[in-house]
Amino acid sequence: MANKEMEVVRGVDLQRYMGRWYEIASFPSFFQPKNGVNTRATYKLNKDGTVHVLNETWSGGKRDYIEGTAYKADPKSDEAKLKVKFYVPPFFPIIPVTGNYWVLYLDDDYQYALIGEPSRKYLWILCRQTHMDEEIYNMLLQKAKDEGYDVSKLHKTPQNDPPPEEEGPQDTKGIWWIKSLFGK
Repeated sequence: MANKEMEVVRGVDLQRYMGRWYEIASFPSFFQPKNGVNTRATYKLNKDGTVHVLNETWSGGKRDYIEGTAYKADPKSDEAKLKVKFYVPPFFPIIPVTGNYWVLYLDDDYQYALIGEPSRKYLWILCRQTHMDEEIYNMLLQKAKDEGYDVSKLHKTPQNDPPPEEEGPQDTKGIWWIKSLFGK
């Protein structure tokens, strides 16, 4: 099952996809703080057709964030296979890091999504709201299983309702990024 090509959504309307998405659950990864809460992504369409990406999380009471750019992996395809490029470390962004962002499922109203990538090392469940109905969550879990993911690795992301304000104390030194290299 894990060796089959994943099915991705076709014909995503990028304009409708733009805006804020809250992380409901994800596979833990080295590039996100282990104790991150209120994790979210905000997407804005650029004039050149690329997408500005702002990923935010709160760790130790401080806002951590990284910005990047997403673009279609194959501009001629209607498949929702994107590449996302970030520059690291956040406090001195000089090294480009590119990853895959594949939309595996998206509801018709653009309210929740399942995001993965071909190695199946990363998985995200996203929602326009800070919380998701259990029935929808379980449906997305099944879709992830059907695509060969081991969903036992999923970690639910704590979200406050209402979510934090835009601004707040920030980790201006990128300490979370350095800690993440050591699995903290």
